[in-house]
Amino acid sequence: MSVQERANRRVPRVPVLIRKGDMVRVMAGRDRLGFATRSARVLAVNRKDATVTVEHAQIIKKHTRRNPQKNVQGGVLDKEAPIHVSNVMLVCPACDRPTRIGQKTRQEGGRTVRTRVCKHCAAPLDR
Repeated sequence: MSVQERANRRVPRVPVLIRKGDMVRVMAGRDRLGFATRSARVLAVNRKDATVTVEHAQIIKKHTRRNPQKNVQGGVLDKEAPIHVSNVMLVCPACDRPTRIGQKTRQEGGRTVRTRVCKHCAAPLDR
């Protein structure tokens, strides 16, 4: 793929309001039943691809080759794979329910500050 083709490629614009360290529940995919009653922490967020990596979810097998220079032992490793952000829901720490994320804006000093809020109980989600 040339540089021009890559520049012309359409990038999906999905709002990613989930951040690293948030507690989420997997709502769709093969791990949905395992996360029906429990939530897990977000390890990484990729805004460009609109994906999140969730702790102990979407486990894949990664076959690695031994590399003595980097002191890496070969074998089959279990690691988390990314999940699309539409397949997870943020868990509100106040009401302990999976919720949609709203935004409230307020003036602080001379600038506007956006905070994430729970759609159920209107509690702020930012730490």
